[in-house]
Amino acid sequence: MRNTGRVSSPFRTSDVGIARLDVDRAARTGTPEVVFAGGKSPAETVICLAGLLDAGAPLAWATRVDEPTAAAIRARWPSAHVDAAARVAWIGTVPEPVGEVLVLTAGTSDAAVAAEVAATLTASGVGCRRVDDVGVAGVHRVLAVAPDLARADAVVVVAGMDGALPSVVAGLTDRLVVAVPTSVGYGAAFEGLAALLTMLTACAPGVLVVNIDNGFGAGVAAARIARSARTRSRS
Repeated sequence: MRNTGRVSSPFRTSDVGIARLDVDRAARTGTPEVVFAGGKSPAETVICLAGLLDAGAPLAWATRVDEPTAAAIRARWPSAHVDAAARVAWIGTVPEPVGEVLVLTAGTSDAAVAAEVAATLTASGVGCRRVDDVGVAGVHRVLAVAPDLARADAVVVVAGMDGALPSVVAGLTDRLVVAVPTSVGYGAAFEGLAALLTMLTACAPGVLVVNIDNGFGAGVAAARIARSARTRSRS
């Protein structure tokens, strides 16, 4: 007998004219549709955020938010959370944090990308602890945080220049290391390409590499690892 019942599609979209928003992405993947504000006008970013809220999203979230876009978001939603360092903004309530991801930076010049990682973890409902300036130029600084590695569900390492820090960290822990190359460095660093290639050819296993300056992608990856770890521990 043929089943004639209606099945709810997990691929609903909301057409706001300038974009077709994936309103079911959070249900499928654990991470909602996030508005990339880079390349969009402030008005376009506001339209997309409003479309997500109108579709029932508990949190409407944008990355790569510049100051004019931040001002437009605040004008529409005075209670919006705007993190200027991370270039992230959201409207709504973030989930209660579970787990913990340790975010390490090689130097303070990598702080903007690390801030995007931390904001992404917060918006994803995952706890975050940051430790800055532990680059391999002073290897004792890396060794000093070794005891913290075992307490984390995952580790994100943000580094430019030669990009060597993730290999060192991966040699100190059994946790998955998410490596984020940054565009910090002198000319031969090629705006992060040198760090990216170093991380891709890391001699230590267990290193997952995202694209240059992609703090959002690293944060999402680490959040999924942390949530999975906590789900397994509860089971």
